[in-house]
Amino acid sequence: MLRLSEIGESVRIAVDALRINLMRSMLTTAGIVVGVVLVVVMGWTIKGLDAVWEQTIGIIGRDMLYIDKWNWAGGGNWRKTRSRKDITLREALMLKERMESAEMVIPMARNWGGSIKLNNRTVNSSIQGTTYEYGNTPAGVTIEGRWFSEVEDLQATRVAVVGYGIAKSLFEDIEPVGQTIKVNGHPFRVIGVVEKRGFLFMDFIDNQVFVPLSAFQSAYGFYGRSFSVAVKAGNDRLLDIVRDEAIGHMRDIRNVPPGEDDDFSINEMEAFDAQAKTIRTTIWMVGMGLTVLAFIVGSIGIMNIMFVSVTERTKEIGVRKAIGARRASVLLQFLIESALLCVLGALIALPISQIIVASARAILISGLEWDWVSVTSPVIPIDLLLIAISVSAIVGVAAGFLPAQRAARLDPVEALRFD
Repeated sequence: MLRLSEIGESVRIAVDALRINLMRSMLTTAGIVVGVVLVVVMGWTIKGLDAVWEQTIGIIGRDMLYIDKWNWAGGGNWRKTRSRKDITLREALMLKERMESAEMVIPMARNWGGSIKLNNRTVNSSIQGTTYEYGNTPAGVTIEGRWFSEVEDLQATRVAVVGYGIAKSLFEDIEPVGQTIKVNGHPFRVIGVVEKRGFLFMDFIDNQVFVPLSAFQSAYGFYGRSFSVAVKAGNDRLLDIVRDEAIGHMRDIRNVPPGEDDDFSINEMEAFDAQAKTIRTTIWMVGMGLTVLAFIVGSIGIMNIMFVSVTERTKEIGVRKAIGARRASVLLQFLIESALLCVLGALIALPISQIIVASARAILISGLEWDWVSVTSPVIPIDLLLIAISVSAIVGVAAGFLPAQRAARLDPVEALRFD
C-alpha cells in the first residue's frame, strides 16, 4: 500500500521533470490540446442546440397538437398519405363542436408559397387563414401590434399578422404595423408581428402571414383545400386525453371503419424531436470521431515521449530503487507524469476553446445574423471543463502505462550501469 509521503514524492518528481522539459512537454501535448478543444466546442454546440430546441418548443407550446392530412415530420407511405381525403372545413367545425376536453379547437387553412408584396419588394411566404382564437395560443403572441379580433374575423376584414422573418426581410427599416401588403393581389393591412418562434432548423415557421379565415377564403377560396385543426389542451398533462378524444371524434366524423388506420395525422412538437436528435447525434458522432482521432495521436506522442523519458532517467530510476523505492512508487511516478502532461494540454486548450466559442457566437450573431445563437451561453459551462480535464487525465494514464511499467520493472543493478 502506497503511503501519502510516497505519493507526494512521486507528484513532486513528476512536476520537476515536466518543468525541466517544459517546451518539450508543451509540444508533446498538441494532440491532447486539439482533442480537448474539439470536446469542449462540440459540447457547447450540443448544449446550445438543446437550449434552442427547448425555447422553440416553449414558444410554440407542448400542449398543442395539429390534426392534418399530412404527417409534418414525414415517414410512412407517401402514396397512401397523398390518397387520403382532404379535411374539410365542415369536419373541422364538427370536431370543434364535439371536443370537450380541449381548451381551444381552431380550424386553419394554408396556402404554401404565397407571394407577399410591399411596393417593389416581394417575398414568398406561407399564408395561414385562421380564427381570432389562434392569437390566444403560444404561437400567436405578438411583439408588435396585436392579433385580429373576433369582429374582424367575422367580417372578413383584410388585416394580417406577419411572422418575425417576414417582418425582418420585407419591411427592413420600415415600421411593419400599419403598412399595406398585397396577398395574392389583395390588399391587407398589417396589424401585428408575431414574436420569433423558430430557430436554426425550424426558422420556416417565422416566414408565415396570418389572416382571418373568412378573408383567406376571399383571397384563395376553400375548394379543393385540406384544412388543419389546431387543438390546445391547456396543459401538457392533459395532452394524452385530448389526443385520444380528438382521434375518436375524427374517426367518427370521417367514417373510418374499426380496425383501419387513421386517415389523418396528429402532429405534435414531439414529432420533431426525432429530427432534433438526428442533428444532435450527427454532431456528436462527427465530433467524437475527430476527438478520438486527436486523442489517439496525442496519446501516441505522450507514450513515445514517456519512453524517451524512461530511457533518459534510467540511472535515476536505478538510484531510487537502490535506496528502497518500490515498483509501485516508480510506476506511480511515471503515471502521474503522463497524466500531468495531458492535464497540461487540457489547461492550454481551455482558454483556446473559450476564445473559439466566444468568437464563433459573436460572428454568428452579428456577421451572419443567426439569432438562435443568442440563447446560447458565451461562457463554457463548468461541467464541460471538468469533463475535459478528467478525460485528459484518463488518456494520460492510459498512454503512460507501458512506459511506467517498463520503468517499474527495471533491474536496479542494470539501471545503475546504464550509460
